[in-house]
Formats: sequence, structure tokens, C-alpha cells
Amino acid sequence: MIITENRIMLKKERQAQIIKQINLHNKVLSSDLSLELNVSEDTIRRDLNELAQEGKIVKVHGGALSKSYNFTATQAETYAYDEKHIIAQKTISLFQDGMTILCSGGTTIRTIANQLPENLNVTFFTVSPLISLELVEHPNTEVILLGGKLSNSSKISVGGEVVAKINEIKADLCILGVNGFDEDGISDSDYEIVQVKKAMIKASKKVITPMISEKLNSSLRLQVCSAEEVDYLITELPPEHELLSAFHHKVKHIL
Repeated sequence: MIITENRIMLKKERQAQIIKQINLHNKVLSSDLSLELNVSEDTIRRDLNELAQEGKIVKVHGGALSKSYNFTATQAETYAYDEKHIIAQKTISLFQDGMTILCSGGTTIRTIANQLPENLNVTFFTVSPLISLELVEHPNTEVILLGGKLSNSSKISVGGEVVAKINEIKADLCILGVNGFDEDGISDSDYEIVQVKKAMIKASKKVITPMISEKLNSSLRLQVCSAEEVDYLITELPPEHELLSAFHHKVKHIL
């Protein structure tokens, strides 16, 4: 009986950790979860299937997505919405009329798009259909969706076609969705997404990384850029918070 109860507790703890990772990074790969939790991929797949059936996550090939990654998601379904609201206001303070802004996808950027002031007059280029639908609701913004192959896991355009289009842009700001950030820089788990993000950084004068502080000191398998290439690191924390102290000599500005 004790063994059975322990197994149930382990399963609950494992699934709670899975949900946390999915909410934190918006998407996870079964293979990464298997390594992190030290269980087989078959076990992870069973967990993901069960969590999807319970309506807690969205199961996709090779992994899972947060429910807040869908356009129909409500504010209540957005992980750490209050923190992302603070981040959105800090980020928007850097926007100026007449700017050209290049942005990726993710729930933090969606919150930024949702909070834009109506009188802001800017041009947005985005690789995310979900973000474009949010941005187009604002009357004074011009929105250009950069199409290409749509990634099932990230819901953004990827591939050589979209990278070529990004290479033609000269943006004032790049608003980059972040899955992992430590002192070495930004990292991700998807090769095609990394190539898109690298192109976005190259096409922009300044790079802004708006992210909840829970993502700090996390690292994924593929490097996007160094911390020194980031102009603004924006979290919900005050800039002098101790969690940000290690980044002050790396990133140009912390808000």
C-alpha cells in the first residue's frame, strides 16, 4: 500500500513539473522532459496524453504546448499574466511613433501586443500569426505578417523563405521571445526557430528580451545569441533585484 501511494505521489509531482515547464517555456519536447525528469520517453508520452485529456495542456507531435499558446486562450489561462503585464508596460515605454519593430511569438509578446496604446503609430513585422491578429486590432499600427512554413510547435513561420524576408528588413527594435536565458545568453530547443531568431537580431538596431524572471538562469540545447548582444533585458523585477545582479555586466540595459 505504501509503495502504491509513493508511486501516485511521484506521478503527481512529475506531472506538476511537466506543467510548470510547459507554462514557463510555452512548449516542451518529450525528449527534453525525459532527460530532465530521468524517466523514459514512453512515461512522458503517457503523462502528456493524460494531461491533454484533462485539458491542462495541448499535446503536439514530439511534445506539448501551453494552453495559453492558442489564440482562444483567455487572460486567466495565461501563465504569470500579472508579471507579463508589468513587462509589457516596461517594453511599450521604449516604443516611439514611426518605429519599425520586428517581433517573434510567445505569450509575453502577445501581452505586449494586447496592451499597446491606441495612439501609437508604428509598423510591426512579425513571424507569428497569433501576434499579428492581436496587433491588427490597434488602429494606428501597420502589421506585416512574414509568411513561410508554419511550425506546429511554436506557431511561428520558419524556414529559408522567412529568413530571407527578415534579411530585407531594417528594424529599429527586435522584440524577441525567450525560452532560456543565462549568463551565456539566449537559448532555444528548436533549430529552425533559432535560425529565425538569429536573423531577427541581425536585422535590428536594438534587441529587447521581455521575459518573466523564472526563465533566468535556464538554458536549452541551442544557442541563439550571447547576453552581450541583448540591449534591453526586461523582467517584472526592479533592475536592482539580486536575481538580476549577474546580468548587469553582460546586458546593456536592464528594466
